[in-house]
Amino acid sequence: MNILYVAAEATPFIKTGGLADVAGSLPQALAKLGQDVRVCLPLHGKIPGKYTRDLIKITDFYVDIGWKHEYCGVYELVTEGVTFYFLDNKYYFNRPSLYGQFDDGERYIFFAKAAARLPRVLDWPVDVIHANDWHSGLVPVFVNDYRTGDAFYKDVKTVLTIHNLKYQGQFAMDLFYWTNLNGFYASDYDLKFYDTINFLKGGIVHSTKVNTVSPTYAEEIHYPFFSEGMENVINAYAFKISGILNGIDTDKWNPERDPHIAANYSISNLEGKKTCKKALQELCGLPVRSDVPLFAMVSRLTAMKGLDLVRYIMDEFLQEDVQFVVLGTGDETYEEMFRYFAHKYPEKCAAHIYYSDKEANQIYAGADLFLMPSVSEPCGLSQMIAMRYGTVPLVREAGGLMDSVDAYNKYEKTGEGFRFAHVNAHELLYAMRSAVEVYVNQPDDFRLLMKNGMKKDLSWKASSKEYLKLYESLW
Repeated sequence: MNILYVAAEATPFIKTGGLADVAGSLPQALAKLGQDVRVCLPLHGKIPGKYTRDLIKITDFYVDIGWKHEYCGVYELVTEGVTFYFLDNKYYFNRPSLYGQFDDGERYIFFAKAAARLPRVLDWPVDVIHANDWHSGLVPVFVNDYRTGDAFYKDVKTVLTIHNLKYQGQFAMDLFYWTNLNGFYASDYDLKFYDTINFLKGGIVHSTKVNTVSPTYAEEIHYPFFSEGMENVINAYAFKISGILNGIDTDKWNPERDPHIAANYSISNLEGKKTCKKALQELCGLPVRSDVPLFAMVSRLTAMKGLDLVRYIMDEFLQEDVQFVVLGTGDETYEEMFRYFAHKYPEKCAAHIYYSDKEANQIYAGADLFLMPSVSEPCGLSQMIAMRYGTVPLVREAGGLMDSVDAYNKYEKTGEGFRFAHVNAHELLYAMRSAVEVYVNQPDDFRLLMKNGMKKDLSWKASSKEYLKLYESLW
């Protein structure tokens, strides 16, 4: 198949979140399955020169945006068997940030319209155009619009992946003018969502199929608690919605070769992990003890990460013989919370309120248990990375956390981590105490959980086969 993968960001070129990891890894995995996959993204001004200097301009064309006739240059770069197309327009994309600009709606109308036009301009017979999140949510809309007057699009299928339903691309209805679409697209059954134009809704309505980044999240979004006001839309188009769990780059996240950690180790020789724990305790100013369970979080500090649950039970938990490390930034209330506990319990808690890629790797490698009590988690990658490093995850049964972490069964000696079900602080505390009990009193079982996580196939190899099945089901 010829597949055009459309995203606003992709590693290694530019990244603000998990979308970039997916857009950088999934196309490579699909290419290894023999597909002709090409990725389309904006030529952001923030992309480092070490990448832009290798770009080759292959063509340009113009895109009608409202009353404007905007230039779009097309630059090409081939890497890891995948062709990347960068769409150039200095006015729209040479900005200090990818999102949060005053004209984001207009900018990403331009991007979606240009991306939908790109295969036609290149005369490349595309089979599937795969859009991601609200930034390219209008791509399926424009493809359907072009389909009515251009035989090139007659058999083109579209897929929309929702990475997080919270971000929908809602703008004032006045913005509809810039799409140049017929007025009937502005109805309540189409792009209109209450008093706004909603890019993600447009993608859901017009795409051939929709998927989310985990099977459980695909089910959760049918209910008001997870649907961010979109439950009526989700339920109306439930017949086209499914979920595929994300993977991780297992070459990048590999304790055998990671240059950032104190000692390398593997599933057959875990001695290096003890060295990594000692180094992490020293880095955080905690007592160097091998017998105490070290919990860790690497996270954006926001309410959806379950931090109100942590706040409620932290005093009680830190009465135990435990250690706790957190790395991340976010809402000030949670930053101050962790600073408070680090000040009150300096021998047990360390709060690093900043972000460092190197230190994140050191935490994944050095911690014993990785905490993710998220209220909502469409997929989550941190729990998978933790498992890759032999760090046992403790998660709430939400979204991709539910799908990626099998619960410890002390009778059958199975599982990779600990889970709790409800948004309840003391249920979290009970799970944390259970984990401590296993760590202290059942070390063989704990080591089994470590090895089960390290053995689990969390690569894109498995997920890419599911995407291939999804593409094949479009006809």
